[in-house]
Amino acid sequence: MHPLLAASATHAALPPYGLILPFVALLLCIALMPLIAPHFWEHHYPKVAVGLGLVTAVYYAVIRHDWRALQHAGHEYVSFMALVGSLFVISGGINIRVKGEATPLRNVVFLAVGAVLSNFIGTTGASMLLIRPWIRMNKYRITGQHIVFFIFVVSNCGGALTPIGDPPLFLGFLRGVPFWWVLEHAWLGWLICVALLLAVFFVLDTINFRRAPKQVREAVTAEERFSFRGLPNVGFLAMVLAAVFLPKSIQEMVIGEMISVPALLMIAAAVGSYFMSKREIHEANDFNFGPVKEVGYLFAGIFLTMIPALQILQSGEAVQITTPLGYYFATGALSAFLDNAPTYLSFLAAAMGAEQLSVDSAADVVSFAASHAHELIAISLGAVFFGAGTYIGNGPNFMVKAIAEKSKVHTPDFLRYMWQFSIPILLPILIVVGWLVAK
Repeated sequence: MHPLLAASATHAALPPYGLILPFVALLLCIALMPLIAPHFWEHHYPKVAVGLGLVTAVYYAVIRHDWRALQHAGHEYVSFMALVGSLFVISGGINIRVKGEATPLRNVVFLAVGAVLSNFIGTTGASMLLIRPWIRMNKYRITGQHIVFFIFVVSNCGGALTPIGDPPLFLGFLRGVPFWWVLEHAWLGWLICVALLLAVFFVLDTINFRRAPKQVREAVTAEERFSFRGLPNVGFLAMVLAAVFLPKSIQEMVIGEMISVPALLMIAAAVGSYFMSKREIHEANDFNFGPVKEVGYLFAGIFLTMIPALQILQSGEAVQITTPLGYYFATGALSAFLDNAPTYLSFLAAAMGAEQLSVDSAADVVSFAASHAHELIAISLGAVFFGAGTYIGNGPNFMVKAIAEKSKVHTPDFLRYMWQFSIPILLPILIVVGWLVAK
């Protein structure tokens, strides 16, 4: 994923801070409207999201005459939707069924496997591939708690070991961070975080498990058998991953200032998968385009309205940090509400700038990784881990929520997600991780 650039070609002055208000308004709408006006929001959220985005777009186009910022936002959005959308379509053509009863221990093993897998096919790929089997195997006692911990472990924290795992780390890799650097330096933070999340989940899931009568559990799971259908889609999945790792010169080729070559390959893979997948597999997965449409509209508004916030952040005016722990929490706090990839790059640029190094120089990035490992670890883990803080912190979060809701799973709304799960459960764990590895 390419970063949203902070300035226009003429390096115009920063936008007024008040231009952040459309972004704040959109966040408040996502958080509050499903509670206070659910019927209105269900039918009109595309108009609200796109309308607020257009407020920002009009300012940049009419007042600043800064088309470059809008083009980069559009490029980012198309790349984001190509990745998320292609993985959504391809995973919809794969049907996985797990044999046996979904005991707390089996659930923990499933999430642990997902955490490891996310480092090989990305948090988005692992999320789209595993969320439907996760819902099916827990269908007799599925709750919002299961969805939230899936987001915590598989969609975010699990993918902190390789550049494949999460977009922020891939940005660092493109800038010059060695491929195995994160695994070598951040494995302890990953292990502590994932282990603590799985331990808490095991306790909570054990309580949930004991509430369901044994005869009900056995009746629901008696006919389950392990199966994997849709094998040709593994090839399309590999095509998407290959597109991510095309040479940088090819990745930077953009058609019409908007669509990159990797995005075109991802779209082609999705089209091929959709028409080659058997209808019975789509029906077994209850596949439809509802979730990806919802994500598409909401993130269109998010990508536009967050342009001013990212420009102000990347300017360095708002960054006055001197310790690794400070970078960890600052990167994390913004990654929970902004796209964690450009947030990562912004703080990396700020940290390197303080050492008179440039994030645009691969040699400088390698030097910084070697001499300031603690700062880079803090920025990397803060971006990846705190992306689980809200539904919009990382690409797959909202998609997982949308798929769960289409499967008739009651998931917590935006505020309950934070107040019931991310603040009382995730945040203390991330504070412990920060004190142990980001100091």
